[in-house]
Amino acid sequence: MLSDRILFIDGEALVLDKPAGLPVDAPRRGGDSIAGRLDELKCGFRREPTAMHRLDTDTSGCLLFARNAKARAAFQQAFESRAVEKYYLAVVAGEVGDDDGVIDMPLAKTSSAEAGWRMVKDTHGLAATTRWRRLAAQDGATLVEFRPLTGRTHQIRAHAREAFGRGIVGDRVYGVPGGPMLLHASRLVVPRDGKATIDVTAPLPDYFGEWRNAA
Repeated sequence: MLSDRILFIDGEALVLDKPAGLPVDAPRRGGDSIAGRLDELKCGFRREPTAMHRLDTDTSGCLLFARNAKARAAFQQAFESRAVEKYYLAVVAGEVGDDDGVIDMPLAKTSSAEAGWRMVKDTHGLAATTRWRRLAAQDGATLVEFRPLTGRTHQIRAHAREAFGRGIVGDRVYGVPGGPMLLHASRLVVPRDGKATIDVTAPLPDYFGEWRNAA
């Protein structure tokens, strides 16, 4: 049950620890999704909650929902004004030498019949900025915390590939295929007028292995 994965809930908000492999929206080809299981997140309300942002299918972690129309409008404004802070943990398939940095790389979508679509660096694309800091390194890989300042599709995955050369472990499009994608939405901070700020952390999934001790 998705209700077993709720990290935070009150009258206007709900934060879910989304499992990897479950898309937020219903896939065109059909199949399971959070959108198809919103009844599990009503938690006594008549109306289903509304997801305020998206996580890729293979990304786990903090996902914010609004539980009423007023909250939905307030959260939308918070996202648009970049007041919401999102933090991700990822294992990069390479050794990162610097302690921290900023990736400032505009992104645009490209597609081909052979490879499908992906986001690529494009000087005429949408502005995209990500802060990062190195947390730990072992066996030629590095645990990195990413904080996206913009919300472009596949931003962290594309930026990791551009900045560090090999991308994220398990990322079949931008990184190194094999096993689960080691990208997790670890923390979400949402300021609110007249109410306490939502500040929620989702633990790393078991499949991160020893990296869980370094986070």
